[in-house]
Amino acid sequence: MAKLQITLTITEFCLHTGVTESELAEVVGLGVIQPRDLTVDDWLFDDGAVAAFNRAQRLQRELALDWPGIAVALTLLDEIEQLRRENAQLRHRLERFIAE
Repeated sequence: MAKLQITLTITEFCLHTGVTESELAEVVGLGVIQPRDLTVDDWLFDDGAVAAFNRAQRLQRELALDWPGIAVALTLLDEIEQLRRENAQLRHRLERFIAE
């Protein structure tokens, strides 16, 4: 069964999230979210971009950060998550090594 892929135009994305087009351009420029294809002028966004933007908006509200601050916070959160996954993998390998 194929997963339904939702695609939003810039206008639809702005209406759905409440962000202005200029804010959207800033958010994309900072790498907070990415359109499906950055090389075209008429950006399209998928549901993953909407979820990422909603996460960024929550951080903005809760931490009262500007968009550059949100970009840094998201980068750090992603790095923490990556380190946690790597740590879990290493612990698993260590446990197997010790058990032998």
